[in-house]
Amino acid sequence: MLWLYLHFPHLLLDHILRSSEHTAALVIVEGSRQKVIQACPAARDLGVNTGMRLKTAVSLAPNLGIIRADEQQEARILEDQARWLHHYAAHIVLVPPNGLLAEIGSLQRLYGGLPAVWQTVEEALHKRHLTAWPGIGHTPQAARLLARTGKGECTSDKGNILHTLGLMPLVAAEFDRRTYTRLQRLGLNTLGEVFSLPPAEMARRLSPETLAYIQKIQGSRSDPQEFWQPPGYFRQQADFVQEIEHSQGLLFPLQRMLSELENDLCWRQQDTDSLLLVLRYRHTEPTLLRIRTSGPEHRADAFLNLISLRFEQQPLQAPVVSLQLSVKRFLGREAAGGQDLLGESQDLSEAWHTLMSRLQARLGENALKQLAPRPDHRPEYAWSASRVQLKNSAAQIKAWQLPGRPLWLLHGPQPLTEAPQAWFTGPERISGGWWDGQRVHRDYYIAQLNNGQLAWVFRDVRDGWFVHGWFG
Repeated sequence: MLWLYLHFPHLLLDHILRSSEHTAALVIVEGSRQKVIQACPAARDLGVNTGMRLKTAVSLAPNLGIIRADEQQEARILEDQARWLHHYAAHIVLVPPNGLLAEIGSLQRLYGGLPAVWQTVEEALHKRHLTAWPGIGHTPQAARLLARTGKGECTSDKGNILHTLGLMPLVAAEFDRRTYTRLQRLGLNTLGEVFSLPPAEMARRLSPETLAYIQKIQGSRSDPQEFWQPPGYFRQQADFVQEIEHSQGLLFPLQRMLSELENDLCWRQQDTDSLLLVLRYRHTEPTLLRIRTSGPEHRADAFLNLISLRFEQQPLQAPVVSLQLSVKRFLGREAAGGQDLLGESQDLSEAWHTLMSRLQARLGENALKQLAPRPDHRPEYAWSASRVQLKNSAAQIKAWQLPGRPLWLLHGPQPLTEAPQAWFTGPERISGGWWDGQRVHRDYYIAQLNNGQLAWVFRDVRDGWFVHGWFG
């Protein structure tokens, strides 16, 4: 087997910077020791380095942005990286707090060789503005050590991998302090010198655990891994160093998050019609915004337009410190309609869904209604106003097979004061309503009145002639 390890030296820092339009000096500090553990390029240009005390860093950069490391946040961010990497590799292992391991030996034929796999991952990292040190090894531990020391190469040659590992100093081999001290006392300085020790002697003079660790690096001992399974939902969060006071400031991180959502939906071959935005504030309860579309959708620009319209109608309650986007409802993707030579869709239903979604976002979900047929022969009871839904082609075909109906149906029948000038169709007899006490017994006609209007009239067996609607 062949393994790829990605070491993210400043994962939390990259996560924060990706959500900001303006790059400012920023550092990540430990919560207890007040020590800088990650520093962005702008901070390093001011003389701030990792390992420096926070007081010293602030004296060098008075406007320094400070983020405290949080294990739960780092675990969530690492899982975000596993989600997109899962689009390229099926078997992934999370190595907290800042590492991912992927089995890539089985991918070489799919991508056309190991260099193609390496290039695909590098392009994905560049697209997401992530810094990662890759390492390839014949064992998980070998790939991990090569990546964490920045010695990773695009090679599957086991001999070359072991040679590079052998040149690695002991301080980089990640032994525990006690084992490292013992190896130094034995006069050993590189990992290759440890490899040359007899296994029995190593177990006796050091420990069985040290022998097991060395054998896992070399590949002479099995090292089973627990593969990560992606969740059945999509979730991403943007955290801000400076609070966002206006909704327009949220569009930049939203554009990136929605692009990630579009890629995820395309990979799933699914769409969605419901997004949930959670806006968190520092001192008040978060705001939940449900963004709905009139039909299945996956395009990032369509979602962004709907959210922009929603922000226009609902201003921010307070400055936002974090923004979360989640999708739990996924829909099967319908077959794509025909396209012209320029690749433009000829399906008008997409434009209809876009229009309905924008109107709902601007006016509210309950502001739009659509007419739907009801199983009742009486015209005044044969329709209903309901929430806008997907068009049903079967219902449309069935509707076209009904007799002609006027576009303008009166709220109630009006007496006909003059005899029609011409008769076109009829009679169409409608008799019903005995079950609810509103019985009708009518003969309907399409007729033209003396003023030229085309009317839908009927004769009631008891009360005479009435007008019930007008044709356009």
